[in-house]
Amino acid sequence: MRALPQFPILVLGLALCPRAFGQTLPPAAPLNLTLADALQRAKQYAQQIYTANIAVLLAHEDTVQAKAALLPTVEGISQYIYTQANGTPSGVFVSNDGPHIYNDQAMVHADLYNPGKRADYHKTMAAEAVAHAKADLAARGLIGTVVQNYYGMVVAQRKIANAAQSLKEAQTLLDITQKQEAGGEVSHYDVVKAQIQVEQRERDLQETQLALDKARLGFAVLLFPNFGQEYSVADDLATSPALPPFAEIQTMAGNNSPDIRVAQATVQQQTFAIASARAGFLPTLSFDYFFGLNANQFALHNHDGNLLLGNVAQAQLNIPIWTWGATRSKVKQAELQLQLAKNDLSFTQRQLLSELNQFYLEAKVASSQTASLRLSMEHSQDGLKLTLLRYQAGESTILEVSDAQTTLVQARNAYDDGLVRYRLALANLQTLTGAF
Repeated sequence: MRALPQFPILVLGLALCPRAFGQTLPPAAPLNLTLADALQRAKQYAQQIYTANIAVLLAHEDTVQAKAALLPTVEGISQYIYTQANGTPSGVFVSNDGPHIYNDQAMVHADLYNPGKRADYHKTMAAEAVAHAKADLAARGLIGTVVQNYYGMVVAQRKIANAAQSLKEAQTLLDITQKQEAGGEVSHYDVVKAQIQVEQRERDLQETQLALDKARLGFAVLLFPNFGQEYSVADDLATSPALPPFAEIQTMAGNNSPDIRVAQATVQQQTFAIASARAGFLPTLSFDYFFGLNANQFALHNHDGNLLLGNVAQAQLNIPIWTWGATRSKVKQAELQLQLAKNDLSFTQRQLLSELNQFYLEAKVASSQTASLRLSMEHSQDGLKLTLLRYQAGESTILEVSDAQTTLVQARNAYDDGLVRYRLALANLQTLTGAF
């Protein structure tokens, strides 16, 4: 049997494996992101921000088009019409002026009075303001999402350190029980209990590592255009900003709330919608000017020497008389939409005050509990040390030591969760007030 040539396979292998030439594809350098970095990246790559920004651009184009509808327009026409000849000057069709008609004209059209188009222009301006406010609202809403994911990674990193420390403490206890069992001071039960404690702490460490990996993968979707970028987040929980006074927060929310601006701009938009609907009852006045050629021959003069190039102007007044109630229905519809928009504005204002109080109370309680949680953690650390000393002196049981270790694990995690709770409460306030 004839052997297959090896050269193509070798070439294919070299093409697929750059290391064959001593070349390696450099991995992307790991990044250490701060919260500001994460927010900046999320604003750049988050889908909701991209959608909101596109909506702003679309609304702006609507405004440009509505404004252009108020301005004079210029058009050009170049037309040739052939009509079958039958011996008469007009040809077969008497509506035509002859067998050959040439139209080459420039036309200017202007609406001298059109209240409907003017109201539509103001309505699109209000709609653009709504789009801008919604884009700001999306950016504010992104703050909560980014902060939650960011500090989810931070607390996962802290809990890994806590789990590693707890595992070390459990291993220390196991070593103590084994030595005491060898000296006949404790039973084998204590060794078994300590071994179970070590195995539990190992599982805890695996779970916290899994939580961090999952948080990193989920957060990467918001931060990077390409999947697989290695990164970590900076732990700044120790430098959390102070909570401003409620009066200051309330003032900031009233001035900067995108929810209120969306509702107010919607009311303004619906107000101009009523004006646009009522314009259906009013007359419109337009003006047209034509300059060019409209003749049976393509020339500046006819056979008699008369000039064929000229101009004409016309003004047109349209007066609505009867629409079978359609205009009145549009006005009623616009009034109902304005009523709904005003009701939404009132509800948004009440909801803002409610959420502002809730988030502030949450932040206040979280801030006050941080010191208490830290004190509990320190007491748990002291309790474990004392219990372990008492155990070595034969004054306490292995169960007491195990309970003290479990209490310390819970206290450490509770303290870290308390710090994150405060930062999340601040982020919720910032969605209503902006940065502070």
